[in-house]
Amino acid sequence: METRGQEVHLDKVEARSGATPNVVRYILLISLVLVIIALSAIWMTGALNAPDNTGGHADTQQAVAEDGGKMP
Repeated sequence: METRGQEVHLDKVEARSGATPNVVRYILLISLVLVIIALSAIWMTGALNAPDNTGGHADTQQAVAEDGGKMP
């Protein structure tokens, strides 16, 4: 710390009053990876457990075939 008249001049470390480890950067990176894995797992299990439906087209064709080819 240096005093010039009534002004006080501090260097970066003194003004900040502490060290700045990069812990936050690692926490953000790890949590981002965990969120991507969790959301991917939720999406994949939902896709695997969903009924295999093609928008109702297969049901309509099956109903027409059972009806003898007549459309209502």
